[in-house]
Amino acid sequence: QVQLVESEGGLVQAGGSLRLSCAASGLAFSNYAMGWFRQAPGKEREFVAAINWRGANTYYADSLKGRFAISRDNNKNTVYLQMNSLKAEDTAVYYCAADRNDGWWPSWSLDDYDYWGQGTQVTVSS
Repeated sequence: QVQLVESEGGLVQAGGSLRLSCAASGLAFSNYAMGWFRQAPGKEREFVAAINWRGANTYYADSLKGRFAISRDNNKNTVYLQMNSLKAEDTAVYYCAADRNDGWWPSWSLDDYDYWGQGTQVTVSS
């Protein structure tokens, strides 16, 4: 069965950095676009970043451009999210997701994603 397993998040001071990873199994990873989403307490899950199947195109939430970077290694079936200059408002549960999409541009819509990880907590202290 398909599994997406995020790395452990953690507690980070404001201004710090953290890299999340998500290891995929049970699917043809290179046929999937991958995305990261997050959900803060009391808020809806929101789009963070996405990357197309070959890693050639990426897409970010406007508010996160320049601070977050998504990448993937198809040889390792893993997608990464590098988070820099973290702020308290970045505190959330972060989820990776897979979209059976071999198109040129990845999707930002939650509804397009077929598989989801269990989520990992990232807490940024101010």
